[in-house]
Amino acid sequence: MRKLHRWLNNIIPDPQTLRERRLLRMFGARVWHPALWHLNRRSVAGGVAAGLFCGLIPGPLQMPGAAIAAVVLRVNLPVALLTTLYTNPFTIVPLYLIAYRLGLLVMPGHAASVPPAPELSLNLSASFASLAEWAGALGAPLLAGVPLLAALLALCGYFTVRIAWGMYLRLAWRQRARRRG
Repeated sequence: MRKLHRWLNNIIPDPQTLRERRLLRMFGARVWHPALWHLNRRSVAGGVAAGLFCGLIPGPLQMPGAAIAAVVLRVNLPVALLTTLYTNPFTIVPLYLIAYRLGLLVMPGHAASVPPAPELSLNLSASFASLAEWAGALGAPLLAGVPLLAALLALCGYFTVRIAWGMYLRLAWRQRARRRG
């Protein structure tokens, strides 16, 4: 865990350095709140949850959504942004199929056959258009399933980080006590 903490500290930019960038000045003082940049159990777990939830937002709105969620919830901003990267052209179709199946659980009357997965290519606009058309064909169960899956992923991510961080701390305390005594 200490290595992970050091690695995160190395890749997360220093807030003071970022303050000097003109593009980021337009966001004002809220973006520089210490809670958004501090690495602790609560802020990292919240950042993972925000990133997992916002990662299922369609299109290019994932990172802005995660940034807004991080600022509002005062959780780690870089972790929230990095966590949204779990969705990509390779994972979005399986995730949306899972969301569709979850939607069918809460909306059983809408059962229909799943249209074939879209063909994705290096042409981003064509891939995005075919993905949007495919998602539209999935209809109401997908619309119900995406927020449900996002909430489930966020809860699982939050509690996984909290539990793993707590286990690490207990182990570190035991090792420290053994060395002293």
